[in-house]
Amino acid sequence: MESVINAKRSYEKEYRQKVCSPEEAAAAVKSGDYLCFPISVGEPTLFVRALAARKHELEGVVINQQHHLCPDYFTEDSAPHIKVNAWFTSHVSREAVQKGWADFVPNYFHEVPKLLREYWPVDVAGAVVSPMDEHGYFTCSLSVAYTMEAVKKAKKVVVQVNPQAPRTHGNCHIHISEVDHIIECDEPLASLTIPPITPVEEAIGGYISELVEDGSCLQLGWGGIPNSVCKALLHKKDLGIHTELLSDGMVDLMLSGAVNNSRKQTHTGKTVATFALGTSRLYEFMNENPRIEMHPVDYVNYPHNIGKNDNVVSINATLEVDLLGQCCSESFGHLQYSGTGGQADFVRGSNISNGGKGFITTASTAKNGTISRIVPTLAPGASVTTGKNDVDYVVTEFGVAKLRGQTARQRAINLINIAHPDFRGELTEAARRMNRI
Repeated sequence: MESVINAKRSYEKEYRQKVCSPEEAAAAVKSGDYLCFPISVGEPTLFVRALAARKHELEGVVINQQHHLCPDYFTEDSAPHIKVNAWFTSHVSREAVQKGWADFVPNYFHEVPKLLREYWPVDVAGAVVSPMDEHGYFTCSLSVAYTMEAVKKAKKVVVQVNPQAPRTHGNCHIHISEVDHIIECDEPLASLTIPPITPVEEAIGGYISELVEDGSCLQLGWGGIPNSVCKALLHKKDLGIHTELLSDGMVDLMLSGAVNNSRKQTHTGKTVATFALGTSRLYEFMNENPRIEMHPVDYVNYPHNIGKNDNVVSINATLEVDLLGQCCSESFGHLQYSGTGGQADFVRGSNISNGGKGFITTASTAKNGTISRIVPTLAPGASVTTGKNDVDYVVTEFGVAKLRGQTARQRAINLINIAHPDFRGELTEAARRMNRI
């Protein structure tokens, strides 16, 4: 018992010795350093702001990150000092990427840890973590993904300890011995407001729910359509969750009993995710919840791991679908809007899964009904996120188009049937010119 008490005291002493201000931690960054921050809520905002405040003292600092929160260095004058390689753009980084002030790194989400190991140096890694336990461990909390890989490779590690960050189970722990600087923070965590479900989203969710069987294993993103799907699935039984993103809608499914993970082939009885984003209700639900496990993205999003579960249902959104089924989910023409994220990972995982189904969703039109999202061919420069060989189902408010295993002619017909009626005529004429119907 005495040795346990001494170890605890040792960890507490080491913790106190490493506590510093955000400015002191930021002072450790030198010109030419490569930094890595976690996805979204895992971004250590106090450290990032302090770093941005001294950007004009630095030259050639590079930050690798997926989905950013702090806007302070996404400006034209920042690029010579602090430049970002974005693995997935957010509302904060989108303009900088489109105007060339930041750069974009194409990737499959499950490969990001491997990219870190093989391609990108990490001089400094920073992350939001839950408070340290008596054994000297923090958890990566809401943002596991590639965080531990960055910490493992980094020469210096900065953690921002927030008591509001839930303590999570799974492979998501960082020990005090791996940490160089500790910033204490009690700011509210970044959260999202849940928007009301629109009639279009409700219709799409209804179509999908009819094709989801009891015992299915779910992957859902965030937004109106996933929220609609979750609402429509509340009456289902024995559902499981193996997803990259954990959201509020999934909390409702777990609390209702629709999700119990009892029929999963891996992590039976457990909900598995790699990061979380939602409201404080979600974060509180996750805290010390043994029914939820957070794991690195190269495990969670690896298609063959996804496919080990039967009846995987993946649900993702897109911006544009052509008549062959190619889905552009991340750009408007050549202008980068987001990134591949985990869409390709889970589409492929659902295809591997015994009884799996992959749904790509979109409203039939954009810009107040003036543009069809189902098009003869993708816009010039558009990025193909889900390819023709991977796409399974496409869903709009007008129905479901089954594409996997279908001919090019059948695909065109099925997609035209779920396009907005105002555009079906011109899509049919275009398909005829391409000898598709």
